Amino acid sequence: MKKIALFPGSFDPFTKGHEDIVLRSLNLFDEFVIGIGHNSQKVRYIDIQIMKGLIEKTFSAHPQVRVEIYEGLTAKFAEKINAKFLLRGLRNTTDFEYENTIAQANVHVWSEIETVFLITSPHLAYISSSVVRDIHKGGGDVGSFLPYQI
Repeated sequence: MKKIALFPGSFDPFTKGHEDIVLRSLNLFDEFVIGIGHNSQKVRYIDIQIMKGLIEKTFSAHPQVRVEIYEGLTAKFAEKINAKFLLRGLRNTTDFEYENTIAQANVHVWSEIETVFLITSPHLAYISSSVVRDIHKGGGDVGSFLPYQI
C-alpha cells in the first residue's frame, strides 16, 4: 500500500520553510499532497489559484508531489485522498502545543490518520507566512523567504 502524506496549510504564502519540510520528507512517502485549505471566511493575501500554480512550479521536478485546494476538515480531506499521514513542521514549542492539539482532534475525526512532525531547519525557523506578508505589504523585499518570486 502506498504511503500518502498530506501537508495541509493556508500557505499564504508558501515559504522556504514549507519547501524545506516537503523536500526533507519526500523519501518518507510514496506520494505527497500539498493541500491548500480554502477558508471562505478569510481574505487571502495571495489568490489561492495563483499560490497553487507557484507551488506546482516549485515542485515541478518532483512528480510524486501534487497540489490540491480543499475546503472543510483536513482529516476528512485526508481520508478522501487516502493520505494516512499528515505532515506538520514545527519551528518551536509554541507550534508543538498547537499542532499536538490539532493532531488529537484529527484522530477523533478519522481514526486512521497519523500526524508526523518534522523540526524546521534552524536557518529557516524564523520564517512565518504572517511575517512574510507583513514585510511584503510594507514594501519590503521577501525574495529570500520564498522559493519563487511574487
